[in-house]
Amino acid sequence: MHDNKAARLGRRTVLAASAAALAMPAVARAQANPLKIGIQSIFSGPIALLGTSSRGAIQPEIDRINAAGGLLGRQIQPIYRDSKGQPQEAARVARELVNTDGCEILLDAEASSGAYAVQEVVRDLGVLCVHSNSETSSLTADPKLRVATAFRSARQGVHDAIVGGAHSAKVATAKKLSKWATCSPDYAFGRDTTAQFLEFLKHFKPDIEVLSQGWPKLGAPDFTEVITKILQAKPQALYSALYAGDLSAFVNQGNVYALFSAMQVFVPAMGDLPVLTAVKNLPAGIQSANRYLPTFPATAENAAWGAAYRKNNNNDYPTNWSWENSTAIRFIEAAVKKAGSTDGKKAAAALEGLTIDSPFSTTGKVTMRAEDHTLIDYAIGWGTTVPKEPFVIDMEPGDWGQIAELEKEWKKSNGYI
Repeated sequence: MHDNKAARLGRRTVLAASAAALAMPAVARAQANPLKIGIQSIFSGPIALLGTSSRGAIQPEIDRINAAGGLLGRQIQPIYRDSKGQPQEAARVARELVNTDGCEILLDAEASSGAYAVQEVVRDLGVLCVHSNSETSSLTADPKLRVATAFRSARQGVHDAIVGGAHSAKVATAKKLSKWATCSPDYAFGRDTTAQFLEFLKHFKPDIEVLSQGWPKLGAPDFTEVITKILQAKPQALYSALYAGDLSAFVNQGNVYALFSAMQVFVPAMGDLPVLTAVKNLPAGIQSANRYLPTFPATAENAAWGAAYRKNNNNDYPTNWSWENSTAIRFIEAAVKKAGSTDGKKAAAALEGLTIDSPFSTTGKVTMRAEDHTLIDYAIGWGTTVPKEPFVIDMEPGDWGQIAELEKEWKKSNGYI
């Protein structure tokens, strides 16, 4: 009896050991042959929030995929690099990530200035790339700039301009606001986005007159000069494309000069929780687009994602860049699975026109539009600030039918179609 029992236990031990031995090569292969994804952004300086809040959403998505067995049976190994916000450095880092570090996919979490530089590297190397933060419309709208294996998971400036123009014209008509000023960062994103906003504002309300335009440098610590210029022009309304630390500094300094009681202010990037909570005394009544708000779209999935982000990131709030980078990883995951390959051409073919589930959409799904490799159907709308949570209320969703129609007209007028 005891001998038989010992024999049975012995056989079980041998079988268990054999199963473990068979499993070990697969585990070892997955670890020895990781799928390297190069991720570059701005991780230092005044716009470091761009990089840190991007990484804060990327890493949990990668951890989720790896915990489920990886992608194509390979563990994802992210390699993060800091471009310091310098386009030349962004191009160098992108090339190094592929040629030296062996990355098979690039996730470009740069600002627009760096994204254009990365785009040309991708054109040369042919790897799959998803631009996750650049919102300057021409990156994907202009066919001369487009790259076969490059896509955008970020919102796009012209989409915001159409929805913002329609909403702002409605407010301006109700309040009889015809004299405007602008204050936006002095680089491609700020200038292009401001021009597009004014174009669509005038489309919906033709009697707009722009009295003054200010162009502070990105990362400027002191906005006294530009605030003084705005107040001297005596506009009825102000539009600003400032964002992140620049925006919170501008609002804090503007409060000293009673800027927000002197005119109606429209700021698309105000609806980002780190900005809203960094402002010492948030003025009520600023008109803002959503960037990332756990209350818009008002779904359980969106609220749960926001809560999970904070849990994974020391209770920090997610930003607009956070959801855009979460979306980038989900598209990469879906495209590589569909293609069964990380090859740039094969993965790009799978990504064109791909629709995935998303908590960042009022319909629960977002699509990577095939014709220009850009994201559509994400939640986009405008509301009004209040000093306490939820900070932005009365959100008015944009109409994607209207966005598509006016975007097409805009592309034609710019020679993009």
